[in-house]
Amino acid sequence: MFEQADRFDTGAIKVITAKSQNLLRTIVENYIAEGQPVASARLAATGVSMSPASIRFMMAELEEQGYLKSPHTSAGRIPTEQAYRFFVDSLIQVEPLGADDLFRLSLSLDPDMTASELIQSTSGLLSDVTQLAGLVTVPRPSQLKLKHIEFLLLSPGRVLAILVLNDHEVENRVIHIEQAYSEIELKEISNFLNAHYAGKSLTKIRAELVSSMKGDRAQMNQLMQRTLDVADQILDPPENGDFVVAGQENLLDDDQTQRLQDLRGLFKAFSLKGDILHVLDRCMETDGIKLFIGQESGYELLGDCSLVTSPYQVAGECVGVLGVIGPTRMAYDRIIPIVDATAKMLTAAMDVSER
Repeated sequence: MFEQADRFDTGAIKVITAKSQNLLRTIVENYIAEGQPVASARLAATGVSMSPASIRFMMAELEEQGYLKSPHTSAGRIPTEQAYRFFVDSLIQVEPLGADDLFRLSLSLDPDMTASELIQSTSGLLSDVTQLAGLVTVPRPSQLKLKHIEFLLLSPGRVLAILVLNDHEVENRVIHIEQAYSEIELKEISNFLNAHYAGKSLTKIRAELVSSMKGDRAQMNQLMQRTLDVADQILDPPENGDFVVAGQENLLDDDQTQRLQDLRGLFKAFSLKGDILHVLDRCMETDGIKLFIGQESGYELLGDCSLVTSPYQVAGECVGVLGVIGPTRMAYDRIIPIVDATAKMLTAAMDVSER
């Protein structure tokens, strides 16, 4: 069984007979492949070893048990979220990717890339391979280590901080300070930070600086006070994390007007990011693949979608999550091993990149 949302009540799933399970598997696979409501006549034509009357009776039972539903006035049936969950947990066999597929994936994740380049490449890779939207969260601040810092005076009260992180990641941040420092004073501050904090994570540096701020500032020398004033802005972490998304256009299908209506909420969620980030953060709590199918995410805007994720690591520590988001009608048996393998490859590439 793949990890799922805490709010989903697995006890609500009804136990069904082996014959019903086989029929349900056929219905789900047919709907995933074709995207059209599945009728009894269609199932009889695909070789199901039951009469059309028996198929209709069994489909009615499955609908009563919550596994199927009728879209509008169509004579066919489509799977419910409960059906997809049962399908993923009990009715499919997920096989690891073959050597050729793994090799093709590895070509896009060059260990010589920077961490930022690897994240961008991974989101695009997931999108290209799955034809869904690929998501990768950026590493948490605890994994960003300060290698070197310099300051450039832009104007009175405005300073450009140039940070070298994790050996070769360069990040520029413009900070605003009330007191106008000279270039010599800014050089003294950077020398102090480089001497005392190089090699430490931004999270740890901030914690040590906050501890210093709680001390008696009257006893601090001027250099230390200036350092605290400037560094506090540089190391102030964002309130929310961030993620890189690629391939939103893969989710559009001009031939399905209702599908476009359903996706408006998802694209709003992409722009706001908060709900998706909260769901992705929950995925970091568990090793391996985690799935949210429809309403399992707990967010209305994601209610028509499924999210398949896996965490990735740096130096043995979980620092982020990658995955794909798409309609609940996705090929889970193909998507799951792709996400799993990509997470392992990104972990390996990030470990090499950070050496």
